[in-house]
Amino acid sequence: MKQTTNTILMVRPINFRMNEQTAVNNYYQKAFKDLLPATINSKAQNEFDGYVDKLRGFGIEVIVVSDSNEFDTPDSLFPNNWVSFHGDGTVAIYPMFAENRRLERREDVLETLEKQGYLIENIVDYTSAEDEQIFLEGTGSMILDRENKKAYCAISPRAEEELFIEFCEDFEYTPVVFTANQTVNNKREAIYHTNVMMCVAETFAIVCLSSIDDKKERKNVLKHLKEDKKQVIDITEEQVNNFAGNMLQVHGKNNERFLVMSQAAFDCLTPTQKSQINKHCKIISSSLATIETCGGGSARCMMAEVFLTKM
Repeated sequence: MKQTTNTILMVRPINFRMNEQTAVNNYYQKAFKDLLPATINSKAQNEFDGYVDKLRGFGIEVIVVSDSNEFDTPDSLFPNNWVSFHGDGTVAIYPMFAENRRLERREDVLETLEKQGYLIENIVDYTSAEDEQIFLEGTGSMILDRENKKAYCAISPRAEEELFIEFCEDFEYTPVVFTANQTVNNKREAIYHTNVMMCVAETFAIVCLSSIDDKKERKNVLKHLKEDKKQVIDITEEQVNNFAGNMLQVHGKNNERFLVMSQAAFDCLTPTQKSQINKHCKIISSSLATIETCGGGSARCMMAEVFLTKM
């Protein structure tokens, strides 16, 4: 199983704004008090389009689906939380914490992929867990090391341990469970998504070790990464606040590897960290300031990796 894909699914926003339902435990979201909703949405669309153009310019295949006007879905541009696509033709659909985010799940998105020749053999649907207030938000909640069949998950209100273990059993991954925290008003609060503080690439991993307060858990995460011969690049909580953990490795033409991140993430990395990454692959960065501020998510959240095979 490959760790990187050349194909990304992205959803273009049409009603983007700060989602009040997710702000209760996503401490990265902030409101633009002086901007009209239409202005915020238009800025987000420009950032989205620039990002897509940039990825395509490096030979990455981007399938763009537009959000639908049918529902109020301010976070629709983060599809990796409700769906994941796997190399054996399986699609997983996930239970979402915010009620308005559940409306992002759309069958026509899967139909779009099928029309383009991608093979969907099986759908594993975990959404009934929402009835019991149990959530697991896709590759936001879980970082998949597809090559080594390991899944990393920071438990939070959006990532329930039992359901994570169930996913690992269904997809035959070894679970690596821990808690990651951030400081909010002098209190340690759970980081809402694992992919904000951790990124696992083929030969390296970026992780905010200081967010894992429990020393045993921290040691265990490091043990698994080192066991799989990953160079560990440690980032600070301040860098996490600038989305330096929210990155994804992809490949372009001729299998060239890239690490995709936002401009804010790139700007906050130290020269040493950049050169450590550059030893493994090139960096692609794009400005996502509006999306990061209102949405509390960044480059990684916007990409749903497509590992399905093409007929």
